[in-house]
Amino acid sequence: MRVTHLSLTDFRNYESAELHLEPGPNLFVGSNGQGKTNLVEALGYLSTLGSHRVSVDHAMIRSAKDAAIIRAQLSHDDRAVLAEVQINRVGANRAQVNRSAIKTRELPRYFSSVLFAPEDLALVRGEPSGRRRFLDELLVLRTPRMSGVLADYDRVLRQRNTLLKSARSSGVRGGQLSTLEIWDERLVALGSEIIESRGALVAELSPEVAGAYEAIAGEGHGASLANYLSILSSGDLDSAGGDLSDASVSRDRLSVEETADVFRAALERVRRVELDRGITLVGPHRDDLVLTLNELPARGYASHGESWSFALALKLASAAVLRRESSAGDPVLILDDVFAELDESRRLRLAGAVENFEQVLITAAVMNDVPAALAHHVVHIRAGKIVDEGDE
Repeated sequence: MRVTHLSLTDFRNYESAELHLEPGPNLFVGSNGQGKTNLVEALGYLSTLGSHRVSVDHAMIRSAKDAAIIRAQLSHDDRAVLAEVQINRVGANRAQVNRSAIKTRELPRYFSSVLFAPEDLALVRGEPSGRRRFLDELLVLRTPRMSGVLADYDRVLRQRNTLLKSARSSGVRGGQLSTLEIWDERLVALGSEIIESRGALVAELSPEVAGAYEAIAGEGHGASLANYLSILSSGDLDSAGGDLSDASVSRDRLSVEETADVFRAALERVRRVELDRGITLVGPHRDDLVLTLNELPARGYASHGESWSFALALKLASAAVLRRESSAGDPVLILDDVFAELDESRRLRLAGAVENFEQVLITAAVMNDVPAALAHHVVHIRAGKIVDEGDE
């Protein structure tokens, strides 16, 4: 799949923009703050209904405007699709495909992209919540129905936490909380499916991450993934902290049935502490994805360059998993301000690693930071305007 044309109206600093895109690499060049990242953010939103930069949609609407419109002409083989979304400052967003209205949540099934941005360094150095979100977003791209499972789990978790807080306040203890057992079963049913699905995904990602990291960093670097499962932990931990000796780090997938049994036992084990604290202490909302480099935890041990390369490897592995399962071709690969952070050898290796993708979109402040092989179609951006477009 590729984007042949992008149109923006009142999106970020663009009053309007019309941009033709080519197969293969497309390079957006402009000084910081000119709007090059806004272009790829728009396409990222079209495929995920979220921004990698802000948590609220209205931040992407041009100042003093009521709505922003993203419209993209998509192509795969001989099939063309016009996908568009209107982001409203007030009221629900609206989406169309080929000029026919659809539910906004259905839009991502028509367009798939994988975006790497500087913010993704937090996948390696940040908190477990970011790594959980990374896995869950990829789960939804692969299996859209998982969006409902994740939403239902969050709802049950909130209701269960409310009940625990109420019990703590009133001094009620476990034997009197028959209602809690009902929420336990819902939590176990939904949570077990999430845990098993994440485990299957990590199993697929692991060899891809190892290969992608080696492709970027060169031989002799072993990157690996493992699941930290809070339901296997004997302690009250928020994350694995990268300690692979902990029994809660699982390299083997559990079936949904096995997970459910372990989950129930874990809830029983921590019941007293949960009632004391008024919060659910085990489940997929407390799990982590442990990243190791040469058998050491990447978080805390990896250098800046190694962390950057690991985060890149995670995104390249995501793209590889999606392309293997897609009937619509490769996801569009988006690299936002990547090359300035890499040394010359890693720039060249990254260029080699992405050259076989159907379409790659790259942003850079300085054109010389990007290997010549990726400067096939160059677009210059200045102050929210496309000032020059063409081959160079």
